[in-house]
Amino acid sequence: MEDRAELIRQIKKIDLKTGILVEGLQSGLHHSLFRGQGIEFAEIREYVPGDDIRSIDWKVTARYNHPFIKEYTEERDQTFYFMVDISGSGTFGSETTKQKKILELVSSLGFAALRNNDRVGLCLFSDRVEKFIPAHRGRKHLVSIINTLIDFRPVSDMTDLGAAAKFLSRVLSRRSSVIILSDFISPSFMLPLRILRRRHEVIALRVIDGREREIPDIGYIELEDPETGEQVLVNTSDEEFRERYRALVGEAEASLHHEFSKHRIHELALTTDEPYEISVKRFFTGLATRRYHAGIL
Repeated sequence: MEDRAELIRQIKKIDLKTGILVEGLQSGLHHSLFRGQGIEFAEIREYVPGDDIRSIDWKVTARYNHPFIKEYTEERDQTFYFMVDISGSGTFGSETTKQKKILELVSSLGFAALRNNDRVGLCLFSDRVEKFIPAHRGRKHLVSIINTLIDFRPVSDMTDLGAAAKFLSRVLSRRSSVIILSDFISPSFMLPLRILRRRHEVIALRVIDGREREIPDIGYIELEDPETGEQVLVNTSDEEFRERYRALVGEAEASLHHEFSKHRIHELALTTDEPYEISVKRFFTGLATRRYHAGIL
């Protein structure tokens, strides 16, 4: 990764910028960028005209021959886990690396969560879980997470997103929002994500580079897989090759998007060469709206 001091300077700018991002959403139904999505049981009381009949406790009502309802209180804070891909493919980038973009995203979302007093945790993975930090509140804890992201060196360059999803399914007892930051170039992982999704909210922030979608016409080049080291010589001047490559990438992205939608996994694709603030703000604003209409908020 780049020079540590320069990264820290950039993260300080992100901290200042995040305040504007969060405050911009503090209107109407969206009290902050993040808002607790759970409810906790408070008490059972007698029904009064105007109460939602869907809240009636029919067992208690039958026992006393008089309507009673269940009351709940909303959880105002939330627990977030950043599930971060630190495999070898993250070192790729035409202008900036996927690793750096992911660091910026975690920092920005982490500072937003900090402003809402939410708990934040971290799970770093390659083809195994390389580091796990349980969720806590506070600036000191968030700074520790960011420093870990800057300094950590993975044991493996390979990727197994499913292994990390299985791990979080086992260790997370409290309902959480799991934000996965990866290019999602990994062996089959949808089944573990579906299992994780049964108890937790899963958000996929897919970080890709424009060159992964389309190869420019620059003659013969040698491509190397950053995870396996495998190399192949290709002729990028071959229009048929470039078109076939675009088609295969498009098919893979469409299939992934379909699977995410099918299993109610929220997805946002971001590229390394474009600013992310507006896209992320719009995405989480839309997510809060969808939660509200689904009756979660």
